[in-house]
Amino acid sequence: MTVVPNIRTVSPVRFRSVPWPVWPAAVVLLFIVVAAVAPHLLTGVDPAVNDWRVALHPPSPSHPFGTDRLGRDVYSRTIYAARTSLGIGVAATAIAVALGSVVGLLASGPSKLIDAVLMRLTEILLAFPGLLSALVLIAVSGPGARNSALAIGLAATPYYARLVRSQGLVVRISGYVEAARTLGQSRWRITVRHILPNALAPLLVLAPLGVGTGIIAGAGLSFLGLGAVPPTPEWGSMLAESRNLLSRAWWLGVFPGLFVVAAVVSITVLARFWQGLSEGRVAR
Repeated sequence: MTVVPNIRTVSPVRFRSVPWPVWPAAVVLLFIVVAAVAPHLLTGVDPAVNDWRVALHPPSPSHPFGTDRLGRDVYSRTIYAARTSLGIGVAATAIAVALGSVVGLLASGPSKLIDAVLMRLTEILLAFPGLLSALVLIAVSGPGARNSALAIGLAATPYYARLVRSQGLVVRISGYVEAARTLGQSRWRITVRHILPNALAPLLVLAPLGVGTGIIAGAGLSFLGLGAVPPTPEWGSMLAESRNLLSRAWWLGVFPGLFVVAAVVSITVLARFWQGLSEGRVAR
């Protein structure tokens, strides 16, 4: 006899039941993903090429987003920056989910000592703002896109750890887990086959929201000069370069800022829709 975990399945959604904001959000996110994966499909201009003759030129047919103080094409740099910014958000979320899942599963185990130690450490980390923790880690490891993703992921780990722990404690006392113990299944088999999939199920809903938070945190670190190292294009570093030139060249900060907002809003809208779908609040 095999015990089947109680995992909610998502059935196909009728197009008419999809709220209208989901469609433009999906289009915007698709555009940003294409920009991150294959930027050459959206622009043929090298983002690192300098042309002093057209420095700080406003938007025009040849330069849709204008040029910066070095004569680089802002549109090209904004498109290529999607790879760095989106990469930081995805990598940071993956790190936080992986480490948080391990810590949460260990804390939800039968050992009360391990649970107490891990949760006290988690509470200490939660006492500090996530961005402050990331700044401390960056100060130790040094600036860079990879270090930014690692720092943001480590700073966000306690939130996922507490979520997995609470879900794991609920799953361990559920009926199908008790039935599996009664049937003589080993602790390892029960953890991998029953507890792990159900304890991690909420992360499938919350992780996309973490990507948006990671993009904002990565842009914030780059704005402070602790993220992506120039001349690598990144939305936060482009905003930092524009802060002293906004009165003369408004386009330097407007377009990268719009891309940050568009990316985070589209991810949030789609994540909320997925959350409602998984909770049965969207008609199927």
